[in-house]
Amino acid sequence: MTFPQKGDTAPDFTLPTDGGADFSLAEHRGKKVVLFFYPKDDTSGCTAEALAFTALKDEFSGHGAVVVGISPDNVKKHAKFRDKHELDVILASDEEKKVLETYGVWVEKSMYGRKYMGVQRSTVLVGEDGTVLESWWKVKVPGHAEAVLAAVESA
Repeated sequence: MTFPQKGDTAPDFTLPTDGGADFSLAEHRGKKVVLFFYPKDDTSGCTAEALAFTALKDEFSGHGAVVVGISPDNVKKHAKFRDKHELDVILASDEEKKVLETYGVWVEKSMYGRKYMGVQRSTVLVGEDGTVLESWWKVKVPGHAEAVLAAVESA
């Protein structure tokens, strides 16, 4: 599937989380949901991104938004990542990569001439009715969480 754009209906999903529960997009209708897709727990860029969203969690919550990070790492690894960095966002595990594929973020990448499959760092802001309000592709971490918060505030 292709990466969701503004106005698209966000594909529903349910994934296990670091807290031992499941996160279901459908169960969060009536709230804005920030889905940030990231490659791997405990790498420098992914840690910086998760910390930036954690730092702004109260502001997101104040505007009725829930923040969820999604990667192919398992829930045990997510819990270790959360505890190590005192993260305060939901971390959902997509080991089978079905949601990553559905959202179009499981893509062929290239590093030093080597091709491999991986997560394209990206974010989707889902509105209360399940429609995509905004999406960001090939995210650069510095300033990104702030940009997403600005979109939440203006939605």
